[in-house]
Amino acid sequence: MIETERLILRQWRDEDYPIYAQLNADPEVMRYFPELMSREESDAQIGRFTRHIANKGWGFWAVELKSSGEFIGFIGLHRQQEESGILHAPLIEAGWRLQARQWGNGYATEGAKRVVRYAFEQLESPEVYAYTPLQHMASQRVMIKAGMTNIGEDFNYPKIPAGHALEWFCLYKITR
Repeated sequence: MIETERLILRQWRDEDYPIYAQLNADPEVMRYFPELMSREESDAQIGRFTRHIANKGWGFWAVELKSSGEFIGFIGLHRQQEESGILHAPLIEAGWRLQARQWGNGYATEGAKRVVRYAFEQLESPEVYAYTPLQHMASQRVMIKAGMTNIGEDFNYPKIPAGHALEWFCLYKITR
């Protein structure tokens, strides 16, 4: 478990599953993804996140508000392997996905700063990357507020079909 001033980043719980499925089925939250996720896809993703955290001690953690204990999404880290097709892989990626009603409160930035610190201090990573579709300005603002810099190496995200409106991603990085 990791804490910030207002957040707890923790292992996933059974009660998170239906809320996370709603988040992944929300067109506003998923605007910068090629499609919404089904309940089965969402549950499978939590399964992968949970196993990774159990095996490695870190990953995309469930996020809850300290003030209420409410689950609001995920913030964390993921290792992208060389075969992922992501530029500069293998690498440590910082990522987040929060309920739309929680946007604008600074939670993503607060959590991103904390997981970057975790990557440097606990994982001894020399750098942390983040990426998002070029159109996703809000996510890019989080990256900037978390101390990251756009390295100017836009790329075609390998899991999005060529010609799709969201195929081009920008790449941000912060070094220790």
